[in-house]
Amino acid sequence: MSTTAHPVPEVGQEAAPRTFPPMTRTDYVTYQGASGDFHPLHHDEVYARSVGFPSVFSVGMLQAGMLATYVTDWLGVEEIRRFKVRFVDQMWPDDELTCKARVSDITTAPDGGRRVTLELTALRGAGTPALLGTAEFVLDPAA
Repeated sequence: MSTTAHPVPEVGQEAAPRTFPPMTRTDYVTYQGASGDFHPLHHDEVYARSVGFPSVFSVGMLQAGMLATYVTDWLGVEEIRRFKVRFVDQMWPDDELTCKARVSDITTAPDGGRRVTLELTALRGAGTPALLGTAEFVLDPAA
């Protein structure tokens, strides 16, 4: 376990929401360069329109990374044990992403720590879900 103390939240507790700045095509291309996913749907406007989309859209793992950053900023990167997401909707240029987390369960982990399960939501600027997911952390019971 980490030596960094994180307070053990209570069931039902919600983290303060975090809204990331509007996403840009440059964000998409920067992420594509880091991930190696160069599918033209995410950077080529002409191609995206030719196959029926109104514009390019973000690689879903970019939003997943933002959501993971949000929850690990709250409960600690060294404490995370599981992170799962389901992609619900595309993120378009100029969309903001608002991340939310709620504690859904707390149990005792095998090592005596507290296993904290979160329900996660990442909303597009219009308020519709882009991602839904869960995360599990193990926190020191003395924290």
